[in-house]
Amino acid sequence: LNKQYAATKSNLTITRQGMLSETYPLQIQTEQAQDQINKSIIKNPVDGTVLTRYSKQNEITSAGKALYKIADISVMTLRAYVSGDQLGQIKLGQTVEVYVDKGEGEQKEMKGEIYWISSKAEFTPKTIQTKDERANLVYAIKVKVKNDGYLKIGMYGEIKF
Repeated sequence: LNKQYAATKSNLTITRQGMLSETYPLQIQTEQAQDQINKSIIKNPVDGTVLTRYSKQNEITSAGKALYKIADISVMTLRAYVSGDQLGQIKLGQTVEVYVDKGEGEQKEMKGEIYWISSKAEFTPKTIQTKDERANLVYAIKVKVKNDGYLKIGMYGEIKF
């Protein structure tokens, strides 16, 4: 009886090992298929608005090809220009008032922060000889404005500091 038990146990062990050796490649194939599925899911790292679509749904594209152009509009950038005289009145990190048109002559006031000031003047005349001509120089600045949903890409605005 002990010999039969040992033989049966040995047969079961051999059968079990055979089954495990058959299931291991299937597990690998399952993991590879799941990896392919995970790679086919399109996730965007930021919230935003789709500006342009380069591909359509269910269209086959090549790896690395852009599918769409997206803009994060939670914080908008207002590009403004200040004269050489005004340049001394502003600094990085300064809070400014931003005004955008509401319609019918009204303006909406928002807060913004200067985060970039150009180190070079723009629209520079070839020769600058007088103080009045130096005042014609303008410097680009960029202001961050938290968007409450009202601001749209391309809107015009004014700043006061």
